[in-house]
Amino acid sequence: MKRTVLALAAAAALAVSGCAANANSNSNGSGAEDAGDTLVAAYSEGGKTLDPAEANDVTSDTFVVAAYDQLVTYARTEDGGKPKAKTDQIVPMLAESWKASAGNTSYTFKLRADAKFQDGAPVTADAVVKSFDHIKASSSASFLYKMAGIAKVTKVDEQNVKIDLTAPNHLFLQILPMYSFSIIDMDKVAQNGGAKWLATNTAGSGPYKITKWDPSTEAAMARNDSYWGDTPKLRQVNVKFIAEASNRVQLLKKGEVGLALEVPPKDVQSLKAADGVTIDSRAGNKILFFAMNNKIKPFDDPRVRQAVSYAIPYEKLLNDVMKGQASPMKSSVASSTPGFTDAGYTYTHDLDKARALLAQAGLPQGFSFDFTLGSGFDDWNDDAVLIQAELAKIGVKMNIKKMARPQFLEALETKKVQAYITRWTSFVNDPGYHLGLLLTSQGSSNYANFSDPVVDKAWQQASTEPDVAKRNKLYGAAQQEINTKAPWAYLYEYNIVVAHRAGLDGYTSYPDGIVRFFQLSVTK
Repeated sequence: MKRTVLALAAAAALAVSGCAANANSNSNGSGAEDAGDTLVAAYSEGGKTLDPAEANDVTSDTFVVAAYDQLVTYARTEDGGKPKAKTDQIVPMLAESWKASAGNTSYTFKLRADAKFQDGAPVTADAVVKSFDHIKASSSASFLYKMAGIAKVTKVDEQNVKIDLTAPNHLFLQILPMYSFSIIDMDKVAQNGGAKWLATNTAGSGPYKITKWDPSTEAAMARNDSYWGDTPKLRQVNVKFIAEASNRVQLLKKGEVGLALEVPPKDVQSLKAADGVTIDSRAGNKILFFAMNNKIKPFDDPRVRQAVSYAIPYEKLLNDVMKGQASPMKSSVASSTPGFTDAGYTYTHDLDKARALLAQAGLPQGFSFDFTLGSGFDDWNDDAVLIQAELAKIGVKMNIKKMARPQFLEALETKKVQAYITRWTSFVNDPGYHLGLLLTSQGSSNYANFSDPVVDKAWQQASTEPDVAKRNKLYGAAQQEINTKAPWAYLYEYNIVVAHRAGLDGYTSYPDGIVRFFQLSVTK
């Protein structure tokens, strides 16, 4: 995710403007005091686009989910009495039903007859076909289109759409609920100038209308009172973009915002003790790892990568940096992912083993390397300093090169960064999705250039294996190989932390970290 940096003065101004005494009720300027009328939320950044097929940061994704619907969505379940997404169970949304062919190589979706876009136009098969064409041609979501195995999308009639696959694909139905596969009124988009217009405007059928979006300051969403589905309980959602985490925390404590994201671990305990504040902290599948470029010396030698993995001060990272808001990471996929295994993972903080491995690799005196540190996340800075100090104890000099987040992301795309820290959330909680993007030879996000024939073969075989047990066995073999070869040093799995005022109900934890505002309600 990219981060919009706001001046402190601007953040302070936001803290004063547009904030009611109770952020969970009233703030439309009319004087109305209806409980649950309006929610004010604080985000760290303003997002980059409103185009569903190009969105790839949590703020942009949030607005897309609010303004658009998809053919299908994820079910919800309970997690300790709290709502949680059940991503392995797909339920109707714009499609009221669907049928798969005998060989699971095609699916026919029947659209709801009552679904309409926000300007009143009906959601038709033509709109679905044109939306998928837009996704296929996009620079961001086209890889998902390919991963889903979509061969073609055709109109059967006004209410039915057929999607043919290149082969049976167990990821297909799990990918379809993603915001990238939103159904767009592409006729309206064409009438208004095309993709450039879509980047700053919406043409969806979703529960909220985006009435204002200024990525540097704030955004506003108004309830779509003509929504075909359940009417959202919140009439208005105002989102303030406040880069400084301490400002978001203070506004929440004062009751001037009702919900805050990106809460630093060091502030969780004080917020738990704050009057009228609730902390929702749960294990998630967002991971943080120390990546070493497998094509750049000395990290082309797995023994060197293993040595680094043994030098990581894991307990310090979990306790001193994350303050208990993370858990150990022991495989290339998160422990909550179906098919997870820690087979082959042997890494503990053991400097003697690290020194021995360096000696075996012909580097008994250590080496020096450049580490690129992207801005925007406090824990990354703290982690880098702790890791640098431990590596120095085995003769390894880690030269920290700081880089602004936009430039950092661009640098990763070149696949020439020698070493770096980054985090990843697999929106589809499946090892095929995760490994396919990050650790197969052709993975679009394989910025560390890891290439292993065992992993590639296992992933390819699993992608067309219909039996879950056999598929997970293949994914397990891939994980074991990755754990042994150590393209990354695993740092930790983040908790998903959301802080909100007491009285906010309906928050559901999703792997993608996106807040579904239409599920929320607020009482005084």
